[in-house]
Amino acid sequence: MKQWPKVSGLIFFFLFAISCGNNGTTDGSTGEPEHVSDFIRLYPEIQLPFSMADSTLSRKEKDSSAITQAVFVKFVPDSVLGRIYPKNAKVKIFPLGRVDAGTETYLLTKTLSSSKPGLLILAYDRKDEFTGAVSFAKPAISTLSQTITMDRKFAITRTILRRNTDGSFSEGKDVFVLNAVAKDFTLIMTEALDDKNTELINPIDTLSRRHKWAGDYSNGKMNLVSIRDGRRDDRLSFYIHFEKNSGECTGELKGEAILLNSTTAEYQLDGDPCILKFVFTKNAVALKEVEGCGSRRGLQCTFDGNYPRKKASRTTDK
Repeated sequence: MKQWPKVSGLIFFFLFAISCGNNGTTDGSTGEPEHVSDFIRLYPEIQLPFSMADSTLSRKEKDSSAITQAVFVKFVPDSVLGRIYPKNAKVKIFPLGRVDAGTETYLLTKTLSSSKPGLLILAYDRKDEFTGAVSFAKPAISTLSQTITMDRKFAITRTILRRNTDGSFSEGKDVFVLNAVAKDFTLIMTEALDDKNTELINPIDTLSRRHKWAGDYSNGKMNLVSIRDGRRDDRLSFYIHFEKNSGECTGELKGEAILLNSTTAEYQLDGDPCILKFVFTKNAVALKEVEGCGSRRGLQCTFDGNYPRKKASRTTDK
């Protein structure tokens, strides 16, 4: 019994040390997250597809679920909120959901101020470093409404609906994907409100094209195989978009293929079941879907096809 005070003192010290050690994820004085990983975990995990219309965007949220603006700007560049709101605006920020895409994590964030509601989609890489953001604000014009959707391929589509004076409706779309190399989201396709002529935007168009097979191959306005230089001499960067069966079946894939020999390259990435082969000739490239690319296209079509090489203008050669 004479040893009890010493033992109890040791127990108290041990428990105190544990309590201090467990306090590493938040600032002890404020309870706020100290590290970006803790900030990311403030967002509940959700499954795709995700969709939000203007009516939901404008809905009031419980303040208890909000992230303070001071915490938000610790882990997100000031310029992100500045895309929607003026400097020094007071903004309420609500974490809607977290999507784990393997190589990236997406954070879906609702913002509210006295002027307008907004939606931010933030991206962080595997090291929890900020990669980019895309922002959407509710249209100020009463005849316009929008819906934001993120599908299972992590493509983000903004659909704008306009009510015309004759009672009819016009629809427009913009499609964005994350460009991890550029550390930003890229607009890859747009469909204007006033016409239905879709313009395909090539997200790798500005990359170098010194390799003999680098260039654009196409067999129609909405069917493109774009090849650019890779990060190493034995690799080719590529972007593919096609529409078949009168637009009812579409496919899209962007990545890097490894040269197997002087005329053949293959896309095969760890963790991705899709295997796609490129066979080059002087004036064309043939695509052969070897295995498992169903998640990148519709069920009723494949990536298989032949694409003639487009003649490059001197101003676009690099």
